[in-house]
Amino acid sequence: MHDGAEVVVFAGGGTGGHLYPALALAEALVAERGSVRPFFVGAERGIEARVLPERGLEHLLLPVRGIRRGGSVADNLGVGPALVRSLAALRRRFRTLSPELVVVTGGYAGAPAGFMAGFGRIPLALQEQNAVPGLTTRLLARFADQIHLAFPEAAEGLPPAARRVVEHSGNPVRPPTRRDRASDRAAFLLVPDRPVLLVTGASQGARAINDAMLALVRGRVERAAEPAWQVLWSTGPSHISTVQAELDALGSPAWVRALGYIDDMPAALSAADVAVGRAGAMTTSEFLAWGLPSIVIPLPTAAADHQTRNARALAEAGAAIHLPQADTDGASLDAAIESIFADPARREALAAAARRRGRPMAAVETARRLAALLPSNPAEVA
Repeated sequence: MHDGAEVVVFAGGGTGGHLYPALALAEALVAERGSVRPFFVGAERGIEARVLPERGLEHLLLPVRGIRRGGSVADNLGVGPALVRSLAALRRRFRTLSPELVVVTGGYAGAPAGFMAGFGRIPLALQEQNAVPGLTTRLLARFADQIHLAFPEAAEGLPPAARRVVEHSGNPVRPPTRRDRASDRAAFLLVPDRPVLLVTGASQGARAINDAMLALVRGRVERAAEPAWQVLWSTGPSHISTVQAELDALGSPAWVRALGYIDDMPAALSAADVAVGRAGAMTTSEFLAWGLPSIVIPLPTAAADHQTRNARALAEAGAAIHLPQADTDGASLDAAIESIFADPARREALAAAARRRGRPMAAVETARRLAALLPSNPAEVA
């Protein structure tokens, strides 16, 4: 041990949607309890293989692999052996770490650490981001001491016996801060006193959203019908050249500001009045935390169609408009956006429902609950 430090293993990854909640919770738990020493477990094939070394964080990367849904038997032959090798490597590391707590944030990368906690009777907490619990969460639920859900609807997908430890905690996003909206808009070269539509396809962009937005802009330009709002559009790094070329061909409308990637997302969220995006867990959680009325367009190929379930849950709560990708084109997207901007009462109703549903302090509140699973006196682990 390191001078009485309490080792807490954070396991999850494969994608950013599972890794970044682990990073946020680790930071919040260290702030809550300074004796905590975070240790991260991920997959050799996941995004964490790049992010964790870049950040200089203690970690172990495992050969674990995810099951290819819809794949053949041959496609998944290596899953079992990779899991066995991962468990063996993790068992050796756990002997030296002696973790006090394991926190699993989902994805195939989190499963081995969760199983080690269950078998070793180490306190285990799960954090599930989506309205449909992932396979890892469902498999580990029976061992869990706490299960933190972002969507209360996810409890329906858990074993009945596990629901007694469920808490509706929200997703750990960066909490909104008091900002100068005019300055944030100016930073993006937007008009300070004109309403802003934020369009994002997450970090990599979404071609379907980009295509619909281009059709929307084209239609507006052809009709000479400039909207009363302006657009801040994150296209995704691989899409910006195509989108910008199309906008240039349309005369570079001054009311559209397209960027390949937005580094300062809090500034973009502060600048926005309405948002359009995918229905991924972390994207929608940021919209909710900032109280943004939103139009969510689920990725139809997401595992177990969980984004559609996310979108439906938010629409039923009155916190967002659900627009299926199959029904999304320039005209339908324009109509949905205009229905919010043109109706202040509806916009405020969506914003109020988003604020009720949002959990802006989720990281801090979840960290406090995680701390309750640690020894009451940190000196006990010295």
